[in-house]
Amino acid sequence: MKLVSLRASYGTYLGIAVGDRIANAAETFALNFGTPGGDALADMETYLNGGDTAHDAARRVEDLATDSPNRTMWSSDALAASVPRAPKLLCLAGNYAEHIREGGDEAPEKTTTTPRVFMKPPSTTIIASGDRVVVPSNAGSIDWEGELGVVIGRRGKNISAMEALNHVAGYTIGNDISERSLVVPDGRAAREGDGWFDWLNGKWQDTFAPMGPCVVTTDDIPDPQVLGLRTRVNGETKQDANTVQMIFSCAELIEWASRLVTLEPGDVISTGTPSGVGSVRGEKLVPGDVVEVEIERIGILSNPVVGEE
Repeated sequence: MKLVSLRASYGTYLGIAVGDRIANAAETFALNFGTPGGDALADMETYLNGGDTAHDAARRVEDLATDSPNRTMWSSDALAASVPRAPKLLCLAGNYAEHIREGGDEAPEKTTTTPRVFMKPPSTTIIASGDRVVVPSNAGSIDWEGELGVVIGRRGKNISAMEALNHVAGYTIGNDISERSLVVPDGRAAREGDGWFDWLNGKWQDTFAPMGPCVVTTDDIPDPQVLGLRTRVNGETKQDANTVQMIFSCAELIEWASRLVTLEPGDVISTGTPSGVGSVRGEKLVPGDVVEVEIERIGILSNPVVGEE
């Protein structure tokens, strides 16, 4: 099942994609089945907190829209980010061996290391497919990083890898836009750790976490480690990989992240990017570019790049 967030004057609401059309989840449910149960379909946040009740209600809407489209409240509103109000956006650095090697480092043995997790501020970085990535004034080299996003659907702490996928609601696409050469004041006195903080601060810029176009539920993607991933810039393929190449699987990332923080419904774990980033080619994103990240069975996340006004 493909779930989307749609924009309205009052905020966002939940849609269910059926073919090339999108059903208004709550209105379709209320029209055909009454309001009890449909309350869980108000928006993505409500759905993700609604557990099995929300999932079952959404499936009823999907079945109705497929079998009886004339009884469906169809929407033409624009897409919002797939999870527009994610409580936390956790990102992975160096989770594909070839990406580590292309940067000039040796990929460590999995048994001798742990995942490297950092966070982006979700309220200012997350944007929708179709929204503009803004190159800020302190940018030196903006890069693309196509990634699979894991959307948490069940709260948990210290989750085992064996149980981890039971805490997942579905999967989406992310682009961990990264500033590789943050421009800092000329007079800054050098301190230990400057390089690390410049790298991290370059991840935090506004609009640097495109996410979408949908969330595909786990019953349609039971195994997230078999998905093809491609990133294109202006139609030219830059990244071409498969999620089976991750060093740490989605389940292992959930296990590790849940040791650090309690995972909540709506949290998104962006699982790291494969090789093919721009910095190793001497390339960067500039105004006028269009970046597309495509993941098998999910869709295409597409964003134009513009300069800061």
